[in-house]
Amino acid sequence: MITFFQAILLGLLQGATELFPISSLGHSVIFAWLFNWHTILADESQNESFFLSFLVILHVATAIALIIFYWSTWIRIAKGFFGSVAKRKIDNPDSRLAWLLILATIPVGVIGLTFEHSLRTQFAKPLSAIIFLIINGFILLAGDYYQRSHHLSTAPSHGDATHISGKLTFSRALFIGVAQIGALFAGISRSGITMVTGLFSGLSNEDAARFSFLLATPIILGAGIIKLPDFFSKLDAGVHGQIIAGGIAAGVAAYLSVRFLDKYFQNKSLRPFGIYCIGMGLAMLGLFVIRGA
Repeated sequence: MITFFQAILLGLLQGATELFPISSLGHSVIFAWLFNWHTILADESQNESFFLSFLVILHVATAIALIIFYWSTWIRIAKGFFGSVAKRKIDNPDSRLAWLLILATIPVGVIGLTFEHSLRTQFAKPLSAIIFLIINGFILLAGDYYQRSHHLSTAPSHGDATHISGKLTFSRALFIGVAQIGALFAGISRSGITMVTGLFSGLSNEDAARFSFLLATPIILGAGIIKLPDFFSKLDAGVHGQIIAGGIAAGVAAYLSVRFLDKYFQNKSLRPFGIYCIGMGLAMLGLFVIRGA
């Protein structure tokens, strides 16, 4: 059903593109179509298949990589959360950031639990992924244009991620959370759309990126844990090794990606990724027309 080569390649692709603002699901669909991996492409949009377990392990591995990289920040967030619950008030940046993340997680959590499966089966198709990838590119360019036209800072803040809480209101955090729903469509990047809405909410590139990566952690980990029983289903017989190999590849790629991107967005913008998505999408659209399918 899936070879070790395919599993590792898709794992590397998932780990990188989940954090780079270019859509992990969109790229996995497009790459499977590009290399004529018909079995994998079909399994991606099936109601039941081993691919569900594969995605679960890839997501869990990606979330673990994010937790490791932002470990000290997550410790502070956890202390802030439990401290606010004990005192019944939000009185410091750590506790405020914890509740900002919780609030931003709720919309996509509720919608994702209800519609993620049906959206994946309906839109995890090559043509849909290609079109949404192009749309994702324009979203990124819109964010870049907004950042430039409103003179939002691209200089590094050299501060801890928890200082974001002083710049973000609860209503804007909810706005970012609602925007994440768009990432349920293959081709729309979760990190990309949260970064863009972060920019529209007044954050700098660096702060928008860090909030995006922190926000992705509970969502990706939660989605993985909820579906973890699928890993032990009969559908996965004979491919556990491949799935684990893909997970390891995804975890390594995710860690290296967030390490690079956390520094990249200290003084650089979304523009190159927007151009890439549009260019890649148009190239794949042309190939789709040539192939006739």
